[in-house]
Amino acid sequence: MTAAPGQTVGPFFHLGLPYEGGNELVPPGRADAIRLHGRVLDGDGVPVPDAMIEIWQADPDGKVCRVPGSIKRDGWTFTGFGRAASDADGHYWFTTLEPGVTQEGRPPFFAVTVFARGLLDRLFTRAYLPDPELFGPDPLLDNVDESRRHTLITTRDDTGLRFDIHLQGQRETVFLSFPKHRGVWA
Repeated sequence: MTAAPGQTVGPFFHLGLPYEGGNELVPPGRADAIRLHGRVLDGDGVPVPDAMIEIWQADPDGKVCRVPGSIKRDGWTFTGFGRAASDADGHYWFTTLEPGVTQEGRPPFFAVTVFARGLLDRLFTRAYLPDPELFGPDPLLDNVDESRRHTLITTRDDTGLRFDIHLQGQRETVFLSFPKHRGVWA
């Protein structure tokens, strides 16, 4: 078996990957809805206008959802998956719920995947809720250099939770490596 060759992952997302309501894991008017938003920026701090962000998350009770239907939203079933495209200013947003703790003593987080032009593969990261230390130690977060941990932690602002994604440079977001996530061809 040999590994499949890599190729860039963009910039053609707008042709078929975004779908109506993809960034609304819950309706925006729902009482417990929050807004997760931010900007995707390159190494020079310039907005990336054609990135695509996916999130996967637990529900507020910490249950990882395993219900189908993320692409055809019914308006009430929370599936824990969303997809948003960045706009001309690199901004993206989701209407969702705050994730709960999936393992006792570990902080809640959003699993984030980034697709953008020029990337040979998608990027993986996490967006932890503010003050993750209140929940206890986290093996991943605790192994990130203290000077870079902030790149994995959301901040609260007037509109919800903010999580900016820096693809390179001085403020680069910490990205995770999953060497076996790529398909292998026979």
